Amino acid sequence: MSFDADVTACAAIVEKADPDRFAAVMASPVAARAVLFVLYAFNVEVSRAPWLTQETMIAEMRLQWWRDVLEEIGQGAQVRRHEVVTPLSGFLSEPATQVLDRLVAARRWDIYKDAFEDAAHFDNYLNETAAGLMWVAACALDPDLTPQGDAEAMVRACGRATGLARFLQAVPALEAHSRIPLVDGRAEAIADLARAALDALPAPKLLKRTLGDAAKPAITEAFVTRSLLKQVVQDPRRVAVGDLQVHPMRRAALLWRWS
Repeated sequence: MSFDADVTACAAIVEKADPDRFAAVMASPVAARAVLFVLYAFNVEVSRAPWLTQETMIAEMRLQWWRDVLEEIGQGAQVRRHEVVTPLSGFLSEPATQVLDRLVAARRWDIYKDAFEDAAHFDNYLNETAAGLMWVAACALDPDLTPQGDAEAMVRACGRATGLARFLQAVPALEAHSRIPLVDGRAEAIADLARAALDALPAPKLLKRTLGDAAKPAITEAFVTRSLLKQVVQDPRRVAVGDLQVHPMRRAALLWRWS
């Protein structure tokens, strides 16, 4: 997949809105970058769709637009011209469109101010969004990966942990928008949540060995996940005050380890 004007536009979207994923892509082999930039640009566009308006009906329509796009790609129909959609249609498989459709559907939670129903609902949100995106990225880079096997289970565990770390970073902003982000906001419950994700997070070497060279750039975006979750376990109060961050020098070392 070449770096044409559309892919360059996707890279600019990711650079502006998602610096961690942008850094992960830039640390990846050149051959993987175009696919990852397009997928991550898709994720940016979908994730911010619910926040572009206060009208719930319009937000629902924005998300439905992306579901319609994915249906067109999955059916092999002519897709609408768009700087993200056009390159996305060049490599997405039909099963991948179904995974991403569930990602878009899960983002409906972002439109409303209702809390998650329970822990299972929250876990499903992470699995359909962050974990689903990471699995699609892995499959796009290596179409020979077997669904429902060890590789998918490990990638999804990594994606859920990464999604949780990012979500916990966003808690203050969500609360500022009158959202109820956590099922249980007690400090000990937040620490337990992070601890469980850490326990399930596979080591980088094991992930890379399971995935193989072609797909391993899909997991590089997890390079700060373990560090962030450890901070939560050590002091869950950092979530409420928005103090989850990794020093730039430490980030560089972690990125090198995961790439």
